[in-house]
Amino acid sequence: MKPTPVSPARNIMIIGAASGAGAPDPATAGGPAALRRYRVFHDTPLQHVAWDAILRVPREARDTPLHAVAALGERLAAEVEAMLTAGHFPLVVGGDHSCAIGTWSGVHRVLADRGPLGLIWIDAHMDSHTFATTPSGQIHGMPLACLLGHGEAALTGIDGAEAKLRPEHVCLIGVRSYEAGEAALLHRLGVRVFDMAEIRRRGLAAVFDAALAIVRNGTAGFGVSMDLDALDPEEEPGVTTPVPGGLCRAELVAALSRLRCDPAFVAMEIVEYNPRRDCGHATAEAAGALVDAITPLKPAPR
Repeated sequence: MKPTPVSPARNIMIIGAASGAGAPDPATAGGPAALRRYRVFHDTPLQHVAWDAILRVPREARDTPLHAVAALGERLAAEVEAMLTAGHFPLVVGGDHSCAIGTWSGVHRVLADRGPLGLIWIDAHMDSHTFATTPSGQIHGMPLACLLGHGEAALTGIDGAEAKLRPEHVCLIGVRSYEAGEAALLHRLGVRVFDMAEIRRRGLAAVFDAALAIVRNGTAGFGVSMDLDALDPEEEPGVTTPVPGGLCRAELVAALSRLRCDPAFVAMEIVEYNPRRDCGHATAEAAGALVDAITPLKPAPR
C-alpha cells in the first residue's frame, strides 16, 4: 500500500477540540485555549505551525454527554477532513479523549479510497469500554472501542457507520490502568497492547519500532493519538486521570522524533490537558515538546 502522497514540509494546522463532556472533570475543555495562550507550539524554518480554530459543543447539543460528544465529534471529523484534504497536517489538541472519535473518523474518510488507517494510541488507559462494560459511564474511556466499531451508534456512526480502524492496524503504548471488560474486547479483537511492564523490559525504542511495523503494514497512512496521562505524573501533573509509573518526556520525545518527514505519518492528536492541575505549566511545556519532536529542523536527506 502506497503512503498518502503529502509533502514533508506541509503546514501543521492545529485544531482545538474543547471537549469536556466525556470526562469527570470538564476543565479539559479549557485545555486547547490554555495551550494556545501559552504559545507552546512553535514554527521552525521548515515548518509552519498555526492554529486553525477551537471547536466547541453546539449549544443545542449540551443536554447530555452523549449528545455533546457526538456533536463535537461530527464537527471535528469535518474539520480534520478539510485540513487533510487541503494538504495540511492536522494536529488536534483536546480536550478529553472522546474527541478522538471525531479526529480519526475524519482521517479515515480521507484515506478510505487508498487503504486502511494505522493508529498508535499512547495512553495510560485502554479507552476501550462500551456503555455495557464501563464502571464510570465516562465517554473518554470509550473512544478506541468506538473507532473499532463497538459501542453506542451515535458515536460509532460519526462520519459513517463503518468501523474507522481495523484491529490489526492498531496498537497501544504505555498502558498501566484498565478494567477487565475493555481488556477482554481488545484481546478478542487481537489489538496489540504494549504495557509499561513490557516497555521497561524492552525499552521504548524497541517497542516503538514494533508499533510502527504494525501501523505501517498494509495501511495508507498512520497517526498518533497521544493522551498526556501516558507520561509520568511526577513530571507532568496537568491531566485529569494521572497514573503513577508512566513514560518520561525525554524518552517519548526521542521516539516521536523518528516520525519527522515521514510521508506516511498523516495526523496527530494530543489530549487530556487539564490546565487547572498543571503546576508551573509543566505539562503544557510537555505538549509543546512532543509537537517539536515531529517538526523538521533541517531538510530531509536526499
